[in-house]
Amino acid sequence: MTIKVGDRLPDAKFTVMSADGPKAKTVAEIFSGKRVALFAVPGAYTPTCTNTHMPGFVGRVDEIKAKGIDAIACTAVNDVFVLTNWAKDTGAAGKIEMLADGSGDFAKAIGLDVDLSSFGLGVRSQRYAMLVDDGVVKILNVEDSPPIAEKSSAANLCSMIDCSL
Repeated sequence: MTIKVGDRLPDAKFTVMSADGPKAKTVAEIFSGKRVALFAVPGAYTPTCTNTHMPGFVGRVDEIKAKGIDAIACTAVNDVFVLTNWAKDTGAAGKIEMLADGSGDFAKAIGLDVDLSSFGLGVRSQRYAMLVDDGVVKILNVEDSPPIAEKSSAANLCSMIDCSL
């Protein structure tokens, strides 16, 4: 079943990079009591993710946060080491929290996993952007095709965020 606006995010764990190395971080730790702009990419270092999707969010960090958003996070079915280096390479380090979903458990739990085995990528996350308020999905924009980043773009999400939510 695919998550929808009004649903609460399921219990899940991501891996994040801390000063002491990789550590688990729960959905509750990330989203409880906060307004978070979360976007997902099929894979770090892939062309659309690196050239379009991530730069859009990096370039709009201040604009998004000015709308009352506490944090911006990116998730992908990649390991925490890949996401950490990708954040450095794209200018996202220190601006966007990288949430590694290495086995795709979160993507599967919200019904937004996609099998890209025919492209040699295995099971990944669909490309999407959502606004989560205290663990509840308020906006959800899912792309119809992985190489497209329009519905899930930072510009589109930013235009939809109402400061009064």
